[in-house]
Amino acid sequence: MMKSNINLNLYKTFYDVAICKSISKAAHINYTSQPAISRSIKNLENELNTKLFIRTKKGIELTEKGKELFFYVEQGYNSFLTAERSLLEDKNLTSGKLSIGIPSHIATFYLFDAIDSFHKKYPSVEITIISKSTSSLLTSLKRHEIDFMIDSEPINIVDKDITIRHIKYLHNTFVADYDYDTSNIKDLESLANETLILPIKGTANRASLDEFFSLHKITPTNVLNIHTSELIQGAIKRKLGIGYIIKELVTDELKRKTLKEIKIPNIPKTGISLVYIEDYITLSPRLFLLEFYNIVI
Repeated sequence: MMKSNINLNLYKTFYDVAICKSISKAAHINYTSQPAISRSIKNLENELNTKLFIRTKKGIELTEKGKELFFYVEQGYNSFLTAERSLLEDKNLTSGKLSIGIPSHIATFYLFDAIDSFHKKYPSVEITIISKSTSSLLTSLKRHEIDFMIDSEPINIVDKDITIRHIKYLHNTFVADYDYDTSNIKDLESLANETLILPIKGTANRASLDEFFSLHKITPTNVLNIHTSELIQGAIKRKLGIGYIIKELVTDELKRKTLKEIKIPNIPKTGISLVYIEDYITLSPRLFLLEFYNIVI
C-alpha cells in the first residue's frame, strides 16, 4: 500500500538541488543551511530507498534513478506554478505575469511596441523580458522561467512537449554609413572587395550568407566578424565597413538617411519562430500573443 503522507518540501529541495547542481546554491535560494539541505536529500533517499545524487568534479549530479525522479518532479513543479498563476489571474488581468525570452536585436523592432501597448492596457501585469542565447532560452522555457520565446530560425530541438511555430521572415541587407563611399559597388562581386562587417561564424545568419556567397563562387577576404547586431550597427556608424544586418533593425536610420542600403538581389531571409509549452501557457501570455500578434494558443 502506497503512503499518503508525502512530504512535498523534500521534493522541492530535491528539485532545487537538481537545478542548481549544488547543495550550497540550493541552500542560498532557500535561505537555509547546507546541512539542512543535505538532511532533506538524505531523508528523501531513505524514503525512496535509492541514491539520487552523486558527487563529481563538476559538482552534484543526478543518478539514473535521480534523473527518472526529476522528470516527474519537474512536471509536477511546473504544474503547481501554472496552477498558482492561473488562480491569481482573472479575465481582466488585474494581476498576472508575462515572461518573454527574446534576443535583444529582435526585441528592438518586434516586441517593444507590443509590450508598451500591453502594459498600458494591463498595468497590473508584471512583465519580464530575458535576452540570452537560444540554448539558454530553451533551458529557461523548460524550467518555466519564461512563458515563451521568440528567436531566429533554425531552432534545433526535439522535444514532444515543445511547440515551434514559424511567425514571419525578416529581411537581411547590406548597410553602410550614409557618408561611406559606395560608388565602386555595382554587384555582389564588387561588394565582396569591400571591408564587410559580418555576424560571427556559427550563427544562422552567417551560415546562410556564406552559402549565398559560395553559390555565386565569391569568397570575401576582408571581413570583420562581430557577435551582436548592436555591435555591427556601431561598427557601421564608425565607418569601419559595410555591415550585414536585419533590415527591420535599421529601418528608422535608413529613413533618416544616417545609413544607406546596398541592394543585392536574393539575399537570404531570416525566419523567426515562437516557441512554447502549451500546457503551461496561462492567460497573460495567451492574451498578449492573441491581441498583438493574432496568434491563438
